[in-house]
Amino acid sequence: MVHPIQEANDNSPYGDLTREEFYKKHQILHQENFILNKQDLKIFTQSWRPAGIAASRLRGLVAIVHGFNVESSWLFELTAVAIAKAGFVVCALDLQGHGYSDGLPGHVPSIRPVVEDCIWVFDSARAEHPKLPAFLFGESLGGAIAILVCLKQRREWSGLIVSGAMCGVSTKLLPVAAFFAPTWKIVITKPTASKSYKEEWKRKLAGKSPNRPKCGKPTAATALEFLRVCEHIKRNCQGLETPLLVVHGGEDRVCDPNSAKLVYETAASKDKSLRIFPDMWHQFIGEPNESVEIVFGTILSWIEERTHQKDSFSFFSAI
Repeated sequence: MVHPIQEANDNSPYGDLTREEFYKKHQILHQENFILNKQDLKIFTQSWRPAGIAASRLRGLVAIVHGFNVESSWLFELTAVAIAKAGFVVCALDLQGHGYSDGLPGHVPSIRPVVEDCIWVFDSARAEHPKLPAFLFGESLGGAIAILVCLKQRREWSGLIVSGAMCGVSTKLLPVAAFFAPTWKIVITKPTASKSYKEEWKRKLAGKSPNRPKCGKPTAATALEFLRVCEHIKRNCQGLETPLLVVHGGEDRVCDPNSAKLVYETAASKDKSLRIFPDMWHQFIGEPNESVEIVFGTILSWIEERTHQKDSFSFFSAI
């Protein structure tokens, strides 16, 4: 696997190309759309698929969920392109308050409507490709959301991949702050970019996204909700039955590796794997490019193996 981050520079994830030229070079068909959710918020969605491949020859569908304070475009979409080039259709959305979607930036007082948005968008994508094995891939907060989706849809996914998943965070005084000033940007946490991207040029590139919020800190009510989400996952992760891959940086200072390990150990999934990458930080795409290849090669190989298993099962069932 050659991840497109190899072509990025400190000004653009697409290198010296425009976004359209980048897609054309990689032979990717890209679509964008807006949907109106139950709260009358416009939610931005997009998809990627390899050009020149008939729907019947696609290998599977991968739904991806980004983390807090990022978006489904810019750096995050490079992974979507890498997966699409391997023969998959990939779909994503901007979470409420992120990217092109409506909502107050940095303010997620309840995770429930966010999870509902994901289920609605991904169910629609799967309905367009009902015969394809479907995988759910989430990073950071997106990893926690992906777990919540799979707890609701226990046997509807062919696999769950969580990268640097938000399964454990710690802070103090949040309940009081959330009660008196729910939209206050908490000062007891630092913006996560400095602790997420090991390569300085990638950290700067992430900050150059045209949709990047000015303040990288969550509101008090958001941070409190994140704590609740982590506790909910710890109490209920034994209900996970989906084939599971947990990948995490051993030096992740944003989301606790031990909490991700607990999810792996507790999950009821019969098919589950854990990869802790020593010395790596929170955002794998922020590592040196050779490390990016190792991590995302591991993720893609895991998905491809389970796609092959499903293909083999279908073949023998038809005999």
